[in-house]
Order: sequence, then C-alpha cells, then structure tokens
Amino acid sequence: MARFDYARAHSITEALQLLSQPGLVSRPLAGGTDVVVYLRHEAPAFNRLVDISRVPEMKVIERRGDEVVIGAGVTFSEAAESALLQEAATCLVEACLSVGGPAIRNAGTLGGNVINAAACADSLPPLVCLDAMAHLRSLAGERQMPVSELVLGPNRTALRPGELLTHLAFPSLPAGAASAFAKLGRRNAQAISRLSMAAAGRLDAQGRVDFVRLAPGAATPQTRRFVEVEALLLGQAPTDALLAAAGQQTADVMVGVTGRRWSTEYKEVAIQALAERTLRRALHVWIPAFAGMTDGRARLGTPAQAGV
Repeated sequence: MARFDYARAHSITEALQLLSQPGLVSRPLAGGTDVVVYLRHEAPAFNRLVDISRVPEMKVIERRGDEVVIGAGVTFSEAAESALLQEAATCLVEACLSVGGPAIRNAGTLGGNVINAAACADSLPPLVCLDAMAHLRSLAGERQMPVSELVLGPNRTALRPGELLTHLAFPSLPAGAASAFAKLGRRNAQAISRLSMAAAGRLDAQGRVDFVRLAPGAATPQTRRFVEVEALLLGQAPTDALLAAAGQQTADVMVGVTGRRWSTEYKEVAIQALAERTLRRALHVWIPAFAGMTDGRARLGTPAQAGV
C-alpha cells in the first residue's frame, strides 16, 4: 500500500484548514470503507488523509424546524437506529440496513456514500426521493445544492477543491405520507445493488394518489426522481393496472436515458417489478403476489403491516 500522511480534525473549521493546507493534496476520511479498498488497488491521488470521523458537528441527527438534518459523519448503523429517521424517513432507514454487514454499517457514513458517488450507492435513491439538500462548506464560504445535482454520475460530483460535505437536510414528508426502499442484488445479504428503488406516497380521502415520489438507483447515470412516472400516478386510484403501467413507464424512462445494453434485458423486467412493489408499500396497497401469506408482509394496508 502506498504511503501517505494522516491528520485528525476535531471540528469542521480545523478540517477545512487541513484540507486546504498548501503543499499537500488532502482528502477527508470518514468511515474508510471505500478508500481502504481503493488504496489497495490504485496509487492514491492524495498524500494525506484528514480524519473527520470524530467531528461532533457532523454526527448530529435532529429536526430543525420542518427539516430533518443528518450530519455527513453519521454511520449507516446510527442512521438506522435513529428514532427520528425511523419516523420521518423509512426509506433511508431501510437503505441503511441493506448496506453490507454490521462491520460496514458501523463504519461507513452517509456523507462518504454520497461523495464516493458509486452508481450502486444505497443512500442516493432515498436521499433523492426525500429531496435532500447537500450542505457544503469551504474556507471561502458555504453553499447548498440538491443531492441529485451534487452527484453528476458514477464516482463524479460537483464538489470543489477544499470543500467538505457537512450535512444533509430534507423537508418532512407531508402528514400521512409513507416511504419505502428495496434493492436487488446477486444474493440476499452483503450484496452490491444491481437495482434499487425508493418511493414515497400518500392517498387522499377518496383513495387517490395526492403525493408521490419515485427514485431508482443504479438505473441511470445520475440518480434522479422519475417525474414522468409520478405524473402518471398523481390524481389516480392506485389500481393493479395503474401500478403495472407505472412499472412499465419506469422501465421505459430508464431505457430512454441509457439506451439498450447487455444488461437491459434483465434490468428492464426487474425494474418494472421493483417500482411496482415499492410503490405499493409506500402507498399501502395490497400486493397480490403475497395474498396467501399470513405474516406482516402479506397485506400492506397499514404502516405496521408494511414495515413503514
């Protein structure tokens, strides 16, 4: 492994000073679950790591007014165990629980997952679905931008030199709305996502969709909401036919962006089912395929039964 220097920051201000120190190419170190793998395969593009894992300001999970704020240094385990996130962002909690095994979840951070910007990053679909904003800071000042715009594509972000993602924030979902996350991998545990999906939704008193969001992961170069599918659902009763059409349109939008490739034959069919099932969970709509089951996953008519 190539040699490099190491420094530990105890505050955001100290971290920014270390990251901008002349004569050194520094990169932040949070959980290290990505950078350690990288260092064993490639020569580093830096000569110092700045450890930000113990910066208190980056470990918060709290509500500020109508917003939920999550520090970039919050680990997947900390996010999954948060009572606030379990209430306000079920899709994000489910995504965090799907990441690797306990060791990875205990070390890996939400901020690191976003900035590493892997196409299969599990946190990106729920954060985009929640309309999360990334709060960035440097010695020159602060700025914020949607997570969907910060991540430009696989392993590419709009982060500037010397800039640090300090926290993520998103507005609370409307009263009565629920959310859900699901992913497909090659196996049931510790698998990289082949596809993932985050959805949020609500039905009005007449049983029609009056709020809905859908954000697939590992489907398009840039994680974004599929507003075309959302428009199809708004104002409509979520019948089996409509939800099947939403799944088909999700596949159509994906193929329209990526074109047809070797993986499309699999992904086109898989994303239809994934979109339909995740929407059903978010909207608390019965899943026909589970009609004969008797456990809590069978009928998705209540939040408790849906696991949301």
